[in-house]
Amino acid sequence: MLFRNIGKTEIESESLAVGILSKTDETGKGMRFPQAWDNGTGKRIEKRIKKRIEKGRETEMIYTVTFNPSLDYIVAVDGFRLGMTNRTSSELILPGGKGLNVSMVLGNLGIDSTAFGFVAGFTGAEIVRRVEEMGVKSDFIHMEEGVSRINLKLKSIEGTEINGCGPEIGKEAVEQLMEKLAALGKGDVLVLAGSIPKSIPDDIYRKIMERMAGRGVLSVVDATKKLMVNVLQYHPFLVKPNNHELGEIFGVELKTREEVIPYAERLREMGAVNVLVSMAGEGAVLAAGDGKIYEAAAPKGKLVNGVGAGDSMVAGFLAGWMEQNDYRHAFHMGIAAGSASAFSELLATGEEIMAIYRQLAK
Repeated sequence: MLFRNIGKTEIESESLAVGILSKTDETGKGMRFPQAWDNGTGKRIEKRIKKRIEKGRETEMIYTVTFNPSLDYIVAVDGFRLGMTNRTSSELILPGGKGLNVSMVLGNLGIDSTAFGFVAGFTGAEIVRRVEEMGVKSDFIHMEEGVSRINLKLKSIEGTEINGCGPEIGKEAVEQLMEKLAALGKGDVLVLAGSIPKSIPDDIYRKIMERMAGRGVLSVVDATKKLMVNVLQYHPFLVKPNNHELGEIFGVELKTREEVIPYAERLREMGAVNVLVSMAGEGAVLAAGDGKIYEAAAPKGKLVNGVGAGDSMVAGFLAGWMEQNDYRHAFHMGIAAGSASAFSELLATGEEIMAIYRQLAK
């Protein structure tokens, strides 16, 4: 077995589908670690957690916020014909949303998180059921009216999808979320990811960051233009645009890592601590909090499903940072997680991520 007993913590040998071990302390709170981390990673995290327990706190907690989660209905249609009746050759239903993707990949890497967000109706109930079935703790706000959206994604034609609207979210519901976030404290991590529904003001990320200011919460923002730029004054620990989103902010087209670097540095100058730029097949760039620039080409592999690759990169970066507090390690973990998900039909498992990480670390 990978882990030894430490203090009051016992290790259970429960085997989960994603290949992880489950740790449960006497309070019943679970901590999970992947069996694939046989290169010392698990032992180092275990040591850090032991120190946190001795200090009276189990570990830092990560919270993700997905304002408009979905059920993603992913279908393939052979020989799709517009205006005709088409039949699927394969179907898959998964919970969707950028924050949820971050939580699910973190879980595959052995790190617990709590998923916040808004759900409604029978689709909302199914989102909650599937998320918790995957081992992610959820604390969603349930809306009384409307239904959570269903997003149709057509695999046969790359990038073709029809996304639903989702329920109306009023001021009272938003305030309920704010009350939940008020419990966050020093050492916790808050991930704000994805778009927001039309019913929510477009300054919501800024208002959340304003409330988090001065509380020692590490914040991560993965969103488009205005949502991201508006929070830079609050010095988020990490922002993660892709090269197209970064170019949109500054009104330029960015295709290469060399072109991305100066604009990533400008986002740092505007307030972000770390700027991680994903570039699909071109790799990634990190303008890091230590003032250095890290860049890497994309690992070799066959693109199977690009959905969730950027979210996986965020999860990998956070996992690496929480393990070693080292930017190079966190950067490599981010690239490994993003690439592993891109090379997989589903979000990457811990084993798939670590296999690519070992290639990068050579």
